[in-house]
Amino acid sequence: MDSTERPRGPHLEWTVVDSGIGPLLLAATPEGLVRVEFHAGPERAERMIGSLISRLGADAHRPEPGHEVLLAEPIRQLNAYFAGTLRRFELPLDWRLSSGFNRQVLLELDRSVPYGSVVGYGELAARAGAPGAAQAVGNAMGSNPLPLVVACHRVVENDGGIGGFGGGVETKRHLLALEGVLPQPLF
Repeated sequence: MDSTERPRGPHLEWTVVDSGIGPLLLAATPEGLVRVEFHAGPERAERMIGSLISRLGADAHRPEPGHEVLLAEPIRQLNAYFAGTLRRFELPLDWRLSSGFNRQVLLELDRSVPYGSVVGYGELAARAGAPGAAQAVGNAMGSNPLPLVVACHRVVENDGGIGGFGGGVETKRHLLALEGVLPQPLF
């Protein structure tokens, strides 16, 4: 099926939007936002959509820009976030790409680490009921299908280091600077 045709069965709406950190792939099902992907150039976006179609058993539809239905509100809220006017995403989320401990940790992150704050991997493990599981928390952050919205960039090393990030350390620095946690870069 041509990705611009409207699907008739289970479906996934997707698009790529520009942001303050480069192109982002957004995908949603009728249940909610299901995937956010950083650095979504054409080849990466195509691979990601192929994987989502396979994993979710859904047809994909990419509407013309400005004609999104399922993604209209996520796009609006992401634009407000990057403009500095949104501090908490209020979106329905489709959690099918996360399960078990990873989902538990991501839900705790979303619930307890607000805009402009950070938490150490070990502290988040303790909050999620698994003290001593800092490395597992790092794995959960790496598997986050909804970065930015479920703000894994707010998880840092317990010793004050910035830690890793699936979108790249510079992207993490940019997001933490946007939220006022780090100073803005000089250039």
